[in-house]
Formats: sequence, structure tokens, C-alpha cells
Amino acid sequence: MPRRSLKEKIKEERKLQIIRTACRLFAQNGYYNTTMPDIARELNMSVGNLYNYFPSKEELAKEVMLTVSRWVAERLRAINEEDIPTREKIYKLVEGFFEVSLEEPELIDYFLRVFLSNREVFREGCEGFACVGEVVTEVMILLSTGVERGELRNQDFFPAFVTVMGPMGGIVFLKGEGVLEKPLMDYVDDVAQNIWNALKA
Repeated sequence: MPRRSLKEKIKEERKLQIIRTACRLFAQNGYYNTTMPDIARELNMSVGNLYNYFPSKEELAKEVMLTVSRWVAERLRAINEEDIPTREKIYKLVEGFFEVSLEEPELIDYFLRVFLSNREVFREGCEGFACVGEVVTEVMILLSTGVERGELRNQDFFPAFVTVMGPMGGIVFLKGEGVLEKPLMDYVDDVAQNIWNALKA
């Protein structure tokens, strides 16, 4: 694989900066209340230059979602590759998801506040699981491997998927609302145990 040039690396870093800024503004002000000029102003760049990176606000919104999915999927892929019991994988998944939400709060906030509540924005090219496909694939691998090992019940994928992702997203959402009584990481054990209890064979 050829090494990226310095120019390509700088462009990639700038792109990531745009993604972080956009998702923070989308989550804070709402997707429809945030314009491309707002994002460019926040970044101290011209609107024309911003359009060189992303041709529309819709494309930028989709790219943010793909980035969030990629980061979470990378954590989950590393867990899936470990030769450990499924129960331990579930614990590590919860721990990793919470860590990402603390390290990249604007990205997780974007997923919870924009992607889930503005589905009409994602009608083309991001339908269904298209923009979170990498995460879905890794959860599918986690579940199917657990079933093959006799550690998890064999059940329909969608209820099992929601059983895994729902509690994690819910706790992170409550953290963002400022209603949790303890730090987020203090909930890892309980959330992982609840998921395991709901899925175990």
C-alpha cells in the first residue's frame, strides 16, 4: 500500500476537523439550523473551500455518520478478533463504546440527536443500516460467534441487535442530558451484565 503524501495527510486531517466541527454544530443547534457558512465560519475557512471537501450539507452529514460507524466498528472488530468468552466480549464492547463517547462526545451526540431524529436527511445513500453497516456487521459476528459457541441463545438478529446497542446508547444519552448520578464508566458492569443476561443461552 503506497504511503500517503504530506499533502494528502494534511487534507485528511482538515477533513476530520470539518467532520468534528459539523457534528458538534449539528448536535448543538440542530441539523436544519446549521448552515454550511456556519460550519465554515467556525473553522475560519471560506465557504468555497468547505465545498471543495463536501459538495453539500447532506453529504457532510452522511460522512459524519460513516466516520462514527467506522470508529465504533474498529473497536468492536478488535474485540471480535480476541479469543475470549462472549461474556467478556460484551463487557469490552460496552467499555469501548463508553470510552468512544467520552473521547468523541460530539460524534456520539450527533448519532443520538441527528441521525436518529432526522431520518429524512439520510434517505439517499444512508437508508436503513447503510451508514452504520460496519457496526452492524461486527455486532452480527459477535452474536453469531456466541451462538456457535453455545454461549448465546439463537434468536432473530434485530431484537438481539437492539438488546446490545439500545442500553449502551440509552446510558450515553442520559449522560449527555446530565441526569446520571455516577460517572459513565461506573455503569459498564451493570450494562454489560444486563446485556449478557438478556442474550445468554
